[in-house]
Amino acid sequence: MSLPRPLLQLDQDAFYNRPMNFLDMLAGAERANQSMLCVGLDPEPTRFPGRLKGDANKIYDFCAAIVDATADLVSSFKPQIAYFAAHRAEGQLERLMEHMRRVAPQVPIILDAKRGDIGSTAEQYAREAFERYGADAVTLSPFMGWDSVAPYLKYEGKGAFLLCRTSNPGGDDLQNQRLASVEGQPLLYEHVARLAQGPWNLNGQLGLVVGATYPAEIERVRQIAPTVPLLIPGVGAQGGDAAATVKAGWRAKPDGSSAGPIIVNSSRAILYASSEGDYAQAARRVAQQTRDLLEAAKG
Repeated sequence: MSLPRPLLQLDQDAFYNRPMNFLDMLAGAERANQSMLCVGLDPEPTRFPGRLKGDANKIYDFCAAIVDATADLVSSFKPQIAYFAAHRAEGQLERLMEHMRRVAPQVPIILDAKRGDIGSTAEQYAREAFERYGADAVTLSPFMGWDSVAPYLKYEGKGAFLLCRTSNPGGDDLQNQRLASVEGQPLLYEHVARLAQGPWNLNGQLGLVVGATYPAEIERVRQIAPTVPLLIPGVGAQGGDAAATVKAGWRAKPDGSSAGPIIVNSSRAILYASSEGDYAQAARRVAQQTRDLLEAAKG
């Protein structure tokens, strides 16, 4: 496969001098790759192409090929830990994290774990994400409160994305309920957004997860939380509209850079763009099309 630059021959100084601050890395990757696209790494062996099909021992090989094909098109990568753990492939995930840091040292990695526990358990989950796997950010469930989030913020420069308004239909069961005990009776997801923009965001490390299938809610979250990064899944196979997502969530500074950065995730549409041996090239084509569509939507 012919790539536009030798990804495996990057200057090693770039790896060892990899910036530690998630927001700086995100801004740098967005600028360098002219991209708001995040490629989600959700490996399903039953959907692997050709000779890889059904072989869970090939999870690393499949994902590494996707990374190599798309690394100059993305602002981040997002491996979903459950897809690895279900196949006893945590070791392959560790290898993949090392591979991403080597071939794309300036692209941040968001570990999609959606952890939500308190005390010493939360501390162990934070250690898993940031020390074992070396992630730059992690996704969390905030519904056990501040003490379920605080242990992650002890890791200087690391990011944490709180579930806010998710794209699944069942999100209405809780996220769209009004809080009678809070001034103004906001919806629960609005309250989470206020906490992330304000009192919980002690060191500027927090972001929010808002689904692309709800552009009106993206715009509402952006009104409440004008500067925090938004991780927006649901573009592609889940049917989220890329242009509507950018219009609702992205905000520019006077110089054209992101005032309110967005990270638009696409997983299956890119990973499984082809069921043949050209899967990496096909993934690159779809990633480039998605990246360009998102950039065009900035206007």
